[in-house]
Amino acid sequence: IKKINYLSKRELENSLNVNFSKKTFVVTYQPVTLNKNESIYEINNLLTALSEFENYNVIFTLPNHDKFSDIITQKIKSYCKKKRIKFYLSNDVKLANKLKLDGAYIPSFNKSLNHLSYRFNKKFKIVGSAHNLGEIRTKETQKVDKIFLSSLFKKNKNYLGINKFKLLSQLTRKEVVVLGGISKENLKKLKILNQSKFAGISYFE
Repeated sequence: IKKINYLSKRELENSLNVNFSKKTFVVTYQPVTLNKNESIYEINNLLTALSEFENYNVIFTLPNHDKFSDIITQKIKSYCKKKRIKFYLSNDVKLANKLKLDGAYIPSFNKSLNHLSYRFNKKFKIVGSAHNLGEIRTKETQKVDKIFLSSLFKKNKNYLGINKFKLLSQLTRKEVVVLGGISKENLKKLKILNQSKFAGISYFE
């Protein structure tokens, strides 16, 4: 554990595409390995309780590969489907594909090409994030379907601003999704970029 290079808060936010300024639940549930019905009962109660907190981020950690763990994963999938939420797994394309999720998200720091040898169903989508031209080229090589390019407005270490963002977005044929500090006050500025798709957290709060 001492040798692990832990992500900073900012890096973790980027890897999960989550803003921790909003209250967040990290949900971990391990199945009761001796009782299938008890596992089903408990996960159902947990998901019902989470439904009462609509204004919270919810980050699920999948269970270990124990007995009945597949039931837990399927319950989480059903919960997301009922909420009309796409179930994407961050930073593990192989597992997302194995679990038949909606897709996978590849963070900007992940440069692996291992998934290019996998077989996917037609509906499986891979998205990734980038902050500069080098990372854009990496995501192109990784054959992502969409690139979340940031940061447009939010002034952090990845701040681009309108002019640089526009230049970078024109250097790729991949679909670009705007990310970074989108608000109702600056939303109209997206027309300058000829961009209609954006992602955000604070905007929807």
